[in-house]
Amino acid sequence: MARWEFKLPDIGEGVAEGEVVTWLVKPGDVVTEDQPMVEVMTDKATVTIAAPRAGTIVELGGKPGEIVKVHAVLVVFELADAGAAAAKGNGNWHAAANGTTSTASTTRKSDEGPAATAVGDIREELPGMGYKKPAPPAASGGAPSGEGLQGYFNDKPLATPATRKAARELNIDLKRVPPTGPQGRVTKEDVVTFSQGAPTLRPETTRPPAPGGGPSAAAGREAVKIGAPTQSQSRLEERVPFAGLRRRIATKMAMSKHTAAHFTFVEECDVSALKSMRSRLRAASEARGVKLTYLPFIVKACVAALKKHPILNSALDESTNEIVYRKYYNIGIAASTEAGLIVPVVKDADRRSLLDVGREIDRMAQDAKAGKAKAEDLSGSTFTITSLGAQGGLFATPIINFPEVGILGVHRIKERPVVKNGAIEIGEVMLLSLSFDHRIVDGHVGAAFAYDIIAYLENPDTLFLDLA
Repeated sequence: MARWEFKLPDIGEGVAEGEVVTWLVKPGDVVTEDQPMVEVMTDKATVTIAAPRAGTIVELGGKPGEIVKVHAVLVVFELADAGAAAAKGNGNWHAAANGTTSTASTTRKSDEGPAATAVGDIREELPGMGYKKPAPPAASGGAPSGEGLQGYFNDKPLATPATRKAARELNIDLKRVPPTGPQGRVTKEDVVTFSQGAPTLRPETTRPPAPGGGPSAAAGREAVKIGAPTQSQSRLEERVPFAGLRRRIATKMAMSKHTAAHFTFVEECDVSALKSMRSRLRAASEARGVKLTYLPFIVKACVAALKKHPILNSALDESTNEIVYRKYYNIGIAASTEAGLIVPVVKDADRRSLLDVGREIDRMAQDAKAGKAKAEDLSGSTFTITSLGAQGGLFATPIINFPEVGILGVHRIKERPVVKNGAIEIGEVMLLSLSFDHRIVDGHVGAAFAYDIIAYLENPDTLFLDLA
C-alpha cells in the first residue's frame, strides 16, 4: 500500500482557488474510480470532483467553507501498489471526465419546490447549504478564541509576515480575527487579543478592504454580533452556514452596490402588439421545437438598443482607468433558485435568430434544472436581464451585475388603461426597471436607452428591420 496526494485540479478560466462546499466522503471511506468526492465552488461555478483512482481516503485537504488553492493537496489516498504506479503524475486530474462544470451535484435529486425565474420554473438544489458548521479553531492555552466572533471577517486577510507567524504560533485562523488596521489589515495586536478571548472589533477603526481590493465577508460593513437569545428563544433559532453560493452572491452584490453609483429608471411599456405577434408565431415556433416566450423578443430588443448606445455594453477597467467597449453582445438571463441566483448567458445574441435565442434559453434552463449547467454558460455577459416572474411588483431597483454598467428588470404583464389616438383602451402593460452605473452612464443616456427598448417592444415589427 502507498499514500498518494491528489491536488486540486486546474479548473480553467483563470480560476486560482476554490471554496470547499461539502465533502461527499470522509477519512476511512473506500472509494471507486469516478466516485464523487467533494463539491468545490469557484468564482465561475460549482464543480463536483470525482476520485481519479480507487482507494481509501486518508486525509481531506480542507473543511467546508475553507479556500483551497489550485494544485494544493485536496485528498490523500492510500492505494495499492499498482494503483499508485498508475496514479503517478495524475495530480492534475480533470474535475469531471466529460469536462462538465455543474451548478449542482449530479448525485443529488433536484428539489421539488418551484422557483420563479426569467427563463421559466427551475427546480433545483444547489450545493453549499447542507453541511455542518465547522468548529472554531482552539486558541492557545484553552482560551475561548474570540467567542461570539466565529464568522469569517475576510476570505483573504491582509497581514504582515510577522503577524502571520504570530497567528501560526498561537494556532489562530486569521480569517476569524476582526481586523483593526488600515484598509482592514489584521495586526499582531489583533491576533494576541483574539487568542486571549477578547473581541478586538472597534467600530471607529474596523473597516474591510474597499471593493476591488479583495473579497470581504463583511462586504463594506462592520461585522455584527448577534446578541445571545433567552433560553426559550434559543429553541426557536436555527443557524445555517453563510457559505457556498449564497456567500458568493453576497460578496458580488455588495461589491456592485458599493462600487457602481446606481440610479434606476422606471417606465411602462404597452406590449399589446408584442402579445399578438407572439400568439401568431407560437404555432410555427413549436413546430420547430421551440417554446416561444416573451424573453427572446426582450433579448433582441436589448441588443438593438445596445447597438444604438454602445456605452451600455461597456465595462470600466479600474486597474487601467479605461472604459472597455465590448463589440459583442452576450446577454445574461438572471435565474432565481432556492439556493440563490445564477446568470446563464446567451452568447452572441446579435448573431442568433429569434428562434435560436429561444432555443438557447430553453437549453440552459434545462441544464440548470438537471444540475448540468456549464461554466462557459455562466460567465462572459455584457448586459443582464432579470425578472420577478409571477410576483411582478410595481417596480424594482435591480442591482447591476458588476462590472456591467446596466441591467434590465422585467415585470409581469397586467391589463391597464392606456390612451391610444385620444381614446382610453385596455392595454397589456409591462413595467421595466433599469439600473445604470452613473459613473459611466448619464441620466439622459439611460433614459434614451430605456425608450429605445420600449419602442422595439411596443412595435415588434421594427425588430425585424434590425435583426442580423
